[in-house]
Amino acid sequence: MTADLQPTLEGSLVTLRPMRESDWPDLYAVASDPLIWEQHPASDRYQEAVFREFFRDAMASGGAFVVQDAATGTVIGSSRYFGHDAERGEIEIGWTFLARSHWGGRYNGEMKRLMLDHAFTFAHSVLFLVGPDNVRSQTAVERIGGRRIGVRRNALGRESVVFQITRDDWRLR
Repeated sequence: MTADLQPTLEGSLVTLRPMRESDWPDLYAVASDPLIWEQHPASDRYQEAVFREFFRDAMASGGAFVVQDAATGTVIGSSRYFGHDAERGEIEIGWTFLARSHWGGRYNGEMKRLMLDHAFTFAHSVLFLVGPDNVRSQTAVERIGGRRIGVRRNALGRESVVFQITRDDWRLR
């Protein structure tokens, strides 16, 4: 089965749709808030040149979403699937950010539920890699059922805390 990494996912609070080049101005308007990135390892991502690289990587990933407020259609953030390993039945969800006006759990919770429900149609395990100092994101992943399973270093030596949700755990919720 080929995994569809960019479906349109609709909930009562948010709609996730494939990211397009034309989304740049709306996404950067959200991402240009330095407070969004203050606990993130890339705390300078609010700067246009840094965010432009993030946006390019998102477009190239083949799994990036724009998140819209379902009531207004306003762009409020982004997330993506990454690293689908069909043999291991594993995929990562990450690179998520939301406008501060939509913080507080409800919007992020629904976005992640939509992404998890879809991911579990083709994967057995979903991973979340979170910066060790990003307490806000670690708490958000734990709230949706993520279990801390270890620490991983990327090719640049940056450390991430690894959380996992399995299909079986998700079904028991």
